[in-house]
Amino acid sequence: MSTPPPVEERLRAALDARARLIDAHELSPYRPPTGPAWGTRRIRRVASTVAVAAAAAAAVAFLLLSGSPEDHRPTPPARDPRTSPPATSVPSSHTGTPTRPSPTSPPGTPTSTSAATQG
Repeated sequence: MSTPPPVEERLRAALDARARLIDAHELSPYRPPTGPAWGTRRIRRVASTVAVAAAAAAAVAFLLLSGSPEDHRPTPPARDPRTSPPATSVPSSHTGTPTRPSPTSPPGTPTSTSAATQG
């Protein structure tokens, strides 16, 4: 068996001497950490989590409740359901007499023949 190098012998001797300096009285028994149970980091983390959750809840509530009641009304039909469409359409002759606006056209808008006779 070979002898260890001199550097290794000196390191072993130094570590052994250091280990002999420590005895059972210098070792501290297990004690739970003392001091404040809540650290500042934990308090900040909880406070920021609560703030983010409150902001998210407020954003959801705003989006759900911000619509006006008019937005939820049903869309009116394209034409009045009480009137029936004409059975047949008769082409009108352009004799110069103005025609009446159809019931489906909005009031106040002139028809093409009445606009031609007025202008």
